[in-house]
Amino acid sequence: MSAASELKALANPKRAYELQRFFKTAKGQYGEGDNFLGLTVPQVRKIATAYKGLSFTELSPLLSSKIHEFRLCGLIIPNCKCFADA
Repeated sequence: MSAASELKALANPKRAYELQRFFKTAKGQYGEGDNFLGLTVPQVRKIATAYKGLSFTELSPLLSSKIHEFRLCGLIIPNCKCFADA
């Protein structure tokens, strides 16, 4: 299983809809094109911790995704690695 598939498995369509409205993702708005799964930050952090061994090359698909939570997870994973080494 991948980080992306685990994130998708937790998707909450109702919350995703609310987030898309909050972050102004309609055409012409500042968040245009951004998509949400409807996850909370603690949910994303939990999955990121499980994938803290990913290399930057393996993070690339997460970081270049149009899905907000994928990018967030891709940014949290390197921080998990730093804190684990400290």
